[in-house]
Amino acid sequence: MSGLRVVGIVGAGLVGSVVLVAGAAGVGLLSLLSGGDVTPSASATAAIPTDMLVLYEQAATTCPGLPWTVLAGIGQVESDQGRDAHTSVDGAVGVVQMLPATFDEYAQPVPPGGESPPTPLDPADEIYAAARMLCADGARDGTDIGGAIYAYNHTEAYVQEVLRYAVEYATSSASSAVSGAPTEAAAVAISYALDQIGTPYVWGGETPGVGFDCSGLTQAAYAAAGIHIPRTSTAQWTTLPHVPLTALEPGDLVFFEPGEFTPGLPGHVGIYLGDDEMIDAPHTGTDVQIDNLAGWTTPMGAARPSELGTGT
Repeated sequence: MSGLRVVGIVGAGLVGSVVLVAGAAGVGLLSLLSGGDVTPSASATAAIPTDMLVLYEQAATTCPGLPWTVLAGIGQVESDQGRDAHTSVDGAVGVVQMLPATFDEYAQPVPPGGESPPTPLDPADEIYAAARMLCADGARDGTDIGGAIYAYNHTEAYVQEVLRYAVEYATSSASSAVSGAPTEAAAVAISYALDQIGTPYVWGGETPGVGFDCSGLTQAAYAAAGIHIPRTSTAQWTTLPHVPLTALEPGDLVFFEPGEFTPGLPGHVGIYLGDDEMIDAPHTGTDVQIDNLAGWTTPMGAARPSELGTGT
């Protein structure tokens, strides 16, 4: 997203106001997912039936800038990839739960393998229609993917959940060319941290859904990936393998001065996402959120927990 830059996401959380989602643009976070062709991750191939995966990939090509992983995320949230393709209380049906009237707006042209006349009960027809709808609502050229997802189902929690699955379904080759490729452990840590968006900042906090401080979030994210790192930003900085800021990769930790008012030690840490964005728990009065590095002083340095390997 020219940064997943929902209005106010650089310094406010994703949760709290509709405008935060409505202004989402299309490269920052999702460059971690797309950045060109996206090869399905092991999680994707395990969760998504092969025929459905092909449909997501093919339908996304009709909308330049729309990662197929977003369509797959919608399919997961709406119907568990077709395993629960029920009729909702408001009449939505199918794999991606479109209302018949909405489907009719985007049903043409009939995709390869679709039904004639098209029907939302046919996965090909409906997934292609969903891609057209997302494209019309801002996903074309990655301009407003967050807003497009919000238009599909009007809750911020829905946007977060779809994007979390979209990250999970992309392999390391989905990272941006500038940022490099996250390891499997880094991808798990990022996915965990994204799932905490909206959790309040709490000094000393380390509880999902209740409260995190900056280093509590980074420690918990890497614990989810099987890598155990120290609790505080100072201890993380002084013990983890350092990497140059010019070689940042998604999943690296970025550190900022001063720590405990001590020059040379960090007072804040976040998890790098790519395209100069990080996810972090900034300070009292904020939530876990996505920040642009431009809104902070230049990081004092970076570290790569994934080099430790799991089980450490």
